[in-house]
Amino acid sequence: MKMVTAVIRPEMFDAVKTALETSGIYGMTVSEVMGRGAQKGIALRFRGKTVPVELIPKVKIEMVVRDADVDTVLGIVRANGRTGKPGDGRVFVSSVERICKVRTDEEEPADQ
Repeated sequence: MKMVTAVIRPEMFDAVKTALETSGIYGMTVSEVMGRGAQKGIALRFRGKTVPVELIPKVKIEMVVRDADVDTVLGIVRANGRTGKPGDGRVFVSSVERICKVRTDEEEPADQ
């Protein structure tokens, strides 16, 4: 199993979520986050003044998926989360070693 973490623009979330669901990927945790990368913030005009904004709103989507589904998820995020401009985000893939259900205290195999 793999943890896929996508950090994308908020306005791209609905398209990414819909495409994931269309492909049968429903389980996800979604968080509104703030961050920056190479973009180093933006400048907004507010009441005639330029105001620097260093941390930019993003949406973080976390999904635990089977190894066989990783390329599908990456393709969906790339195709539906891209504007072609700086700040489109990043996708991280990491291994999941253990899974434990909180309600039942049962452990599931993470090698699917």
